[in-house]
Amino acid sequence: MEISVDGQGTYVYTGGKSLEAARDASLPAVLFIHGAALDHSCWNLQSRWFAHHGHAVLAVDLPGHGRSAVGPLTSVAAMAAWLAALLDAAGFPRAALVGHSMGSLAALETAACFPERIAGIALLGNATPMPVSAALLEAAKNDEPRARNMINVWSHSPRGQVGGNAVPGLWQIGMNLRLMERAAPGVLHTDLSACNDYRSGLERAARVACPALILSGSHDLMAPPKATLALADALPGATRVILNGAGHAMMSEQPDAVLDALIAFLARA
Repeated sequence: MEISVDGQGTYVYTGGKSLEAARDASLPAVLFIHGAALDHSCWNLQSRWFAHHGHAVLAVDLPGHGRSAVGPLTSVAAMAAWLAALLDAAGFPRAALVGHSMGSLAALETAACFPERIAGIALLGNATPMPVSAALLEAAKNDEPRARNMINVWSHSPRGQVGGNAVPGLWQIGMNLRLMERAAPGVLHTDLSACNDYRSGLERAARVACPALILSGSHDLMAPPKATLALADALPGATRVILNGAGHAMMSEQPDAVLDALIAFLARA
């Protein structure tokens, strides 16, 4: 479904509910935020479950991604300001944020800058800071197919490389590659640059007042669990969970485990 944010068309997935139901102010709201060159569909299982179990849900296509208009935002700070505008457009005075990778940086920044609006943050596949290798940035700028292949390999655990999808017959590597290929030219480089340039995450974390979950995959090569140690120290009272055997693409590799962790966390947020 489409709503207008700052006068621009924005696609939001509501978990199979009507937009009116998704805007029910009597329900706790959850906003799902995807990572670089992805879109709302990476959250299909998790967003649909919460929508049908007592939550108002929006899984958003960030600007320039999926079905949303205009070009991609060029900084994490801009994403945070835009997410606050999205909450206004959706009529959500307050919401929990669930972000993956780049989306987790946006969730962290939003919680720090708009504390009265955020009930909790779940940070999946997070590294703070989140440096991107020069080789990957160069490939994303000049050879997107190569960059997508690099990310695809690094995003999956050894089991994910050879199968192991929770849904028989679905190919994790192929699905993730096709999803990235849907992004417009230049989006991947813009997203990775925004991640690489975000250096204030630990300072922002110290300002977060809401409950926080840090969810990592034990086999994540792009944001390894050790990269969350400083963030866990900076976030007051954060819960840190590691999914054994999962890679960066944890929502497809271990969808039920991710859902279980979110259910437990959001019940307390």
